[in-house]
Amino acid sequence: MAFDNSFWALVGLVLFLALIAYLRAPAMMAKALDKRATQIRNELDEARELKEEAKQQLAEYQRRRREAEAEAQEILAIAQREADGIVTDARVKSEEYVARRTEVAEQKIKQAEIEAVSEVRARAVDIAIDAATRVMAERNVGADPRMTDQSIAEVRRRLN
Repeated sequence: MAFDNSFWALVGLVLFLALIAYLRAPAMMAKALDKRATQIRNELDEARELKEEAKQQLAEYQRRRREAEAEAQEILAIAQREADGIVTDARVKSEEYVARRTEVAEQKIKQAEIEAVSEVRARAVDIAIDAATRVMAERNVGADPRMTDQSIAEVRRRLN
């Protein structure tokens, strides 16, 4: 009986399969595959947990952003109200200042009018006294000069 190459190939295959069965290679492969599957499952679970944590952090950051925007809007509204109040106060103070300045100017004008009238009166009195002095001096040529001076002083006192 002559053994050809096919026979020897069959014998080699049988020995190889027997060796693999003896060394329990399928169990080792199954064990390695199970270990790899468990590792992949754990990694997937960890990835899901990380994804959930990332979603929670995103939601937290969005909530904080909304709160910060609301706070910024509130601060802006407060600042606007304060600015409006400052402008209103400034307008009121400006109007009061203008009113006071106008009143002071009017008082100065009235005072100037009073002084002008007083000055005109004083000047008129002086002119009247001078005229009266001349008239009395002309009419009382022979009279006592002290009496004339007393009369003029009396006129000055009464007119001023």
